[in-house]
Amino acid sequence: MRLFYYVHTGHRIGLDRFRRACTIIRALGDVDITLLCSDFRIAAEARHFGVAKAVGIDAVQNIPKIAEHGDKMIFDSDEANPVMLEDMRNYFSTFIRLSDAKDDAKAANESLISPYLSGDGICNGVAVDECYFKEKEKNIEISYFFGDDDYEKDLEKNLDFVAELNPDLQLGFYYFLDYEEMLRKKFTKHHEFEEYDDVIQKSKILITASPQAVLESLAAGAKPIYVQREDHHSDFIPLFERLHIPIVYHYEKEMLMGIIRDINNKNYFKMEHMTQKIANFIKDSLNL
Repeated sequence: MRLFYYVHTGHRIGLDRFRRACTIIRALGDVDITLLCSDFRIAAEARHFGVAKAVGIDAVQNIPKIAEHGDKMIFDSDEANPVMLEDMRNYFSTFIRLSDAKDDAKAANESLISPYLSGDGICNGVAVDECYFKEKEKNIEISYFFGDDDYEKDLEKNLDFVAELNPDLQLGFYYFLDYEEMLRKKFTKHHEFEEYDDVIQKSKILITASPQAVLESLAAGAKPIYVQREDHHSDFIPLFERLHIPIVYHYEKEMLMGIIRDINNKNYFKMEHMTQKIANFIKDSLNL
């Protein structure tokens, strides 16, 4: 009986779920687990994130080609419809699902991890790696991390959004080669994909469309600003409002500049370290 962790990744959805998965897998310690990614490229890089075993499977429908009936599954994706989810709950002996939706509900034959819900068989919390809670000198005034994906090149279309701030740019994973080179020329202060952790930890202010980066920045004691992309879901908005994180819609430059001017008066919520709580919940659910 094997344990798998499936995470939805790709050039149209980014790596937020992947970064969260790696955080949880590292927190699980020596638990034997195989990460399944819906993208072969990031699966090949997983070892650099502390994940010993990772396999690219191209699509969620290919899970049965790897896993067998009776195996155990941690599932982080919103691809599956209700019928497919119920089939997976019945296929696996233990099914643990991560959900970001406020209006979700736990099924009888699953365990659930959620930032909104609580109750029997539910772990209320968000996963942020412990490295972000350690004090580190913040010598980057403002950084901009649009996200690991930008298939439509929206960052380029909205360059004026942050131009006056002259931020450090954190490059993403799924950018096209020619696109990356253009961005390096536009942002004289830029950082490669491998520098992500360092940039998050050292930034005083982080402007980002990545929900996971927002949580990591907040844990690091910085002042994140969330940019809600029109091509991404808005599940994190209620959570960020609760954490007093400023939110910018439609790349509204004046709204962003107003937030920056008043940033020192923002009463940001102090982030709680909950990753080990999540890891313990998973171990209990798996009877480890």
